[in-house]
Amino acid sequence: MNAGTDPRDVVIRYVEAVRDGDADVVHDSFAADATWHYPGDLPISKVWRGRDAIIQDFLGGMGPLLVPGTTRIELVSTIAEGDRVVAEWTARARTVYGGTYDNRCVGIYTVRDGRITSVVEYADTRHVAAALFPHHPGGA
Repeated sequence: MNAGTDPRDVVIRYVEAVRDGDADVVHDSFAADATWHYPGDLPISKVWRGRDAIIQDFLGGMGPLLVPGTTRIELVSTIAEGDRVVAEWTARARTVYGGTYDNRCVGIYTVRDGRITSVVEYADTRHVAAALFPHHPGGA
């Protein structure tokens, strides 16, 4: 595998693009038919299907909940085996509700032909509910 298609490199490049706000790299990181599963019972909990839904609706849907310019993403670690990569990162931001979002997340990524084809993300959904969805049942 070369650096452009090595699964670990693809995931690191993607997380760094999210951190840096590089929309083109974020878009190019996903296969057109990728899926992202966010477990739980939050408004964002479901299997998001397709690159556009993942980027525009799921990832993009977080933007209105966060104060612009306050988001900080830090990649903590990665573990790779074959086409699967486990990435751990922290995400911090001020919320439009006056609180702080501060979560440690893990994603299990599958990468094929240099593109992310699936993600299953795990995070503290109780904190997500309280910080980002305080008016949703189970929120603050």
